[in-house]
Amino acid sequence: MIVLRPRRLRRSEVVRGLVRENRVHLEQLVQPLFVVERAADAGPIEAMPGIARFDLAGAVDEARALYSLGIKSVLLFGVPARKDAVASSAYDSDGIVQSTIRAIKVAAPEMLVIADLCCCEYTDHGHCGILDSRGEVENDATVQTLARIALTYAEAGADVVAPSDMMDGRVAAIRGALDAAGERDVAIMAYSAKYASAFYGPFREAAGSTPQFGDRRGYQMDPPNAREALREIALDVAEGADIVMIKPGLPYLDVLRAARDRFDVPLAVFNVSGEYAMLKAAAARGWLDGERAVDELLTSFVRAGADVVITYFAKEYALRRG
Repeated sequence: MIVLRPRRLRRSEVVRGLVRENRVHLEQLVQPLFVVERAADAGPIEAMPGIARFDLAGAVDEARALYSLGIKSVLLFGVPARKDAVASSAYDSDGIVQSTIRAIKVAAPEMLVIADLCCCEYTDHGHCGILDSRGEVENDATVQTLARIALTYAEAGADVVAPSDMMDGRVAAIRGALDAAGERDVAIMAYSAKYASAFYGPFREAAGSTPQFGDRRGYQMDPPNAREALREIALDVAEGADIVMIKPGLPYLDVLRAARDRFDVPLAVFNVSGEYAMLKAAAARGWLDGERAVDELLTSFVRAGADVVITYFAKEYALRRG
């Protein structure tokens, strides 16, 4: 009788590498960058060890360093000096994100610059859109604002705009506005299945975007729902999204896999701030081997079907690979 011995192909790192089914490539990683308008707001983020807020010059230096390491895509989040009820600083052509896009494109012309597109960092109430008289986010007014912001990002030189608001119909409106302005080459990476998650806490510290009242469950997705995520993705694909995203990553690997099985479009996943923070905390206490855990984490996203992995671990991973 023949005895089957799969262990033969696990005996050494060489043979394991030879038959490895999934690999994480630096080219598919995206590093988020927080850029502040006031220099005094720059500095380390307490809840995210190893991650900092940069002023404009610091963000440019970081983008240049990332590119030299093989991380060729960044996702920008702006922290403005001024906030109001209608997020007016978000569509200021000289705003912090717009200025950073232009500066990175001068310093590192080949860097792919993705601009997160939302109102939450720019509103004094912290919600992701324009409020109506009842204090609820008004979908269509918010969509108009998002399209206006997208145009300023495109004019500044962004390669990709990434609406993260979860308003209905925003992809179609943004695509229409970009095309009408002659910005047909600017791609849209839609946060198509963005859940109302507990894993965003450290990000809200970093970006200063905590809602001043209520929460975001009225527009972000309900965590128990998976079929709804596939419907949201289908809608965004039909409206012209070039890349679609699942956010967060680890608690929604089933959604990521289901999306990969159903849609033949580039698929992104966002390994969010809370996922980063909990792994960092466990590694700092010696409860996990941090490097091995990061490798396993990133591989899980690729194995589940992601083409693009947005992760705060990108630079750290590239440094080890180099």
